[in-house]
Amino acid sequence: MAQAGVQILFGFLLSIAFTDKYASVGGYVRVTHLATIMCAAIAVAFLTAPAAWHRVLFRQGRREDIVNSGNTFALIGLGFLAAAMTGTVLLLAEVVVGGWPAVVVGALAFLVFAGLWFALPFASRSAEGADERESA
Repeated sequence: MAQAGVQILFGFLLSIAFTDKYASVGGYVRVTHLATIMCAAIAVAFLTAPAAWHRVLFRQGRREDIVNSGNTFALIGLGFLAAAMTGTVLLLAEVVVGGWPAVVVGALAFLVFAGLWFALPFASRSAEGADERESA
């Protein structure tokens, strides 16, 4: 699902540069837009890499390598997707409210993505590991 979503986001981000309004935006918006597009492109690369690895290596009996690499690629891809989503929210907030309020909205988006996608799962994993060590 993340793979399809980031590809759609990438397409929408690309189309923004070809609008009449984009010609009048400042450097801050242009740099943020470019950084957001790059994060989306990198997310696409990492989220689709496991399929390529599977096609190239599966018949060579390298299933464990494929699974381990695929997991790493997916986590990195989700990180870049979170950055792309944060940048997209920041760009939208810049158009709607502008200035520091837009930065605050972008920071809140980052905290939500980082918290839900990474901090909570890793904290849960660490807590589970601690529970297992105590019961052993």
